[in-house]
Amino acid sequence: QVQLVESGGGLVQAGGSLRLSCAASGRTFSSYAMGWFRQAPGKEREFVAAISWSGGNTYYADSVKGRFTISRDNAKNTVYLQMNSLKPEDTAVYYCAASIYGGLGYRVLLYEYDYWGQGTQVTVSS
Repeated sequence: QVQLVESGGGLVQAGGSLRLSCAASGRTFSSYAMGWFRQAPGKEREFVAAISWSGGNTYYADSVKGRFTISRDNAKNTVYLQMNSLKPEDTAVYYCAASIYGGLGYRVLLYEYDYWGQGTQVTVSS
């Protein structure tokens, strides 16, 4: 069992930055592919970014490419999402997710993830 706890959300003006963190329990964190998803009010949860277990492979949704960066520190059991140049349309609850997928790549679909955090609210004002 893996428990994920997100932090770092908040209210920021458009153009600003936030750094989300996701702390994971368990000794096998370094073997999990990790991802970030978000869900805005009235919309479905959508993929934001993913990273392989080693951190060597990353993938981003087109809407955040060039503005967001996903990274991980396996020694700290933590994955991060650095969000720059934030826009009002980035407003959502952001979720961290872990996949027990054992390959070298990343996962991008909701059903490919096995564990989810409770989410952290990000609000970007115009």
